[in-house]
Amino acid sequence: MTTAPLHWKLTIDAADPLAQADFWAAALGYRVEDHSRLIAGLREAGHLPEGATTERYGRDVWLDLAAVRHPDDPFDEYKDLGLGRRLLFQRVPEAKTVKNRLHLDLHVGTERIPAEVERLRALGATVLYEQRQPMGVWTTMADPEGNEFCVE
Repeated sequence: MTTAPLHWKLTIDAADPLAQADFWAAALGYRVEDHSRLIAGLREAGHLPEGATTERYGRDVWLDLAAVRHPDDPFDEYKDLGLGRRLLFQRVPEAKTVKNRLHLDLHVGTERIPAEVERLRALGATVLYEQRQPMGVWTTMADPEGNEFCVE
């Protein structure tokens, strides 16, 4: 039996989901999802708890959730939820304390690594270390909250 491909998103714990969404949208060339229409509908129906939203980008956004999606992937037009490559950041009370068990690899090509590392540094990332191995060259970095990722 062949299973149809599944839709998925990568959910990442964060201290500040909105700032993380801004960083990763800029880092990946993705767009921050606009959930204001969904928020308005929930508010109008009386299903929105007090304090669940804040204002950012000139619109209502979730206080504890933010997502970015690839601009070319399909999405739900009412909710603006990505149906393809998508990262969701959710607020958690505890800080990151150990190495990631899962991370992103940004494929830019060996010749573009130095320029891409500098661009990401300007966005708030830090370099952790550089690797030159027989199987490839990459730079391991950390986003503004310390989540590791590689540029290769």
